[in-house]
Amino acid sequence: MLSDRIKVYYDKAIDAVFGLILLFISIGVAIGALKLFFTTWDLILADGVTGNYIHIITDVLTLYVMIELSKSLVEYFKSHRLRLTFILDAAIVFIVREILIAMFKHEVKADMLYAFSVFLLVLGAIRIAAVMVYQREKLISGDEQ
Repeated sequence: MLSDRIKVYYDKAIDAVFGLILLFISIGVAIGALKLFFTTWDLILADGVTGNYIHIITDVLTLYVMIELSKSLVEYFKSHRLRLTFILDAAIVFIVREILIAMFKHEVKADMLYAFSVFLLVLGAIRIAAVMVYQREKLISGDEQ
């Protein structure tokens, strides 16, 4: 049937696009890790280290966000579904990254901190709900077999 062939082509196209995204994220993580190594080496050679920590912290947290996003793509290839928990983990890490950068730069304001806190609370609640729904789906699908 025509709709079955279209679905097969659609699935192959999505797999190709996600594969390319995963490839570029992997290359980005590798380049970022290499640059982090050189940044750390420059930190060792520098006279003062206080001002240079923000770059290392930003780079490490950015790499962590990219790794979390790549985990969601790897999970897609296993189950052909995007798991919300991995995406939420990346979003939570990104928000924490922004808070830490603002705090290290001494640019954090109370209203921004409150907004980030509420946002983290909402993301955390959604993540907990997503885990509970996933566990329930696993339990239900396990009972049917």
